[in-house]
Amino acid sequence: MASHFINFFFTSLLVLLFHISPSTSLTCSSQTFSANNRFTNCTDLPSLKSFLHWTFDSAKSTLSVAFLASPASPDGWISWGINPVAPAMVGTQSFIAFKDSKGVMTVKTYNLTSYKSITESKLMYNVLDSKAESVDGVMKIFATLELPANTKTVNQVWQVGSAVTDGMPVKHKFEPDNLKSKGILDLATSGAAGGGDGDKKTNATSSSASSGQSGNETGGSSRILNTETTFFAFLFLFGVGLLQL
Repeated sequence: MASHFINFFFTSLLVLLFHISPSTSLTCSSQTFSANNRFTNCTDLPSLKSFLHWTFDSAKSTLSVAFLASPASPDGWISWGINPVAPAMVGTQSFIAFKDSKGVMTVKTYNLTSYKSITESKLMYNVLDSKAESVDGVMKIFATLELPANTKTVNQVWQVGSAVTDGMPVKHKFEPDNLKSKGILDLATSGAAGGGDGDKKTNATSSSASSGQSGNETGGSSRILNTETTFFAFLFLFGVGLLQL
């Protein structure tokens, strides 16, 4: 009888190890910034090997972000923005970063009104600050913007491109990974009105399929980890008790 329960114990342990959610081991958790760039949350975005760090100050309704991605080529560009209507490219209030003619990183704002061409313009949101960096082939967009009061979620859109011509980003590819680079960011998961230097890391974004429909998976990585840890502890103690029989 004891051997039967021991087999059950180890089988359950293996199932648990394979079942642990990927959100408990986010790649973005290992990414660091300077002392002046600390973020409460981060998420591994589901396409284009991109990452988003953010802090939302609900009292001021300000959102500070750091978007990280590698451009499609060394002379390419990266982009992150918010669409006030839906998780789609057209209508996105976007930040696009690339190297200028002197090789210096710059970030500009665009109201994306068409798939065919883009024009630099102010955003509908008040941009408090923005800058861009490039380190080891990874470009970074840092920005802080004011959102409408009581904002709980935003439609985020991100993208990468391969070239910039005469200071204008060239159209990106339309591969599956490019087409699904959009989703809903749940700002409520930040859990801090002050937007301080916390270290909460959470997978708080749901990707949208190319059909334009949105998922509904938000946050909760800490809750998942706590539940699985409790179950693991129970199985461990149960197994130790059996071995002593």
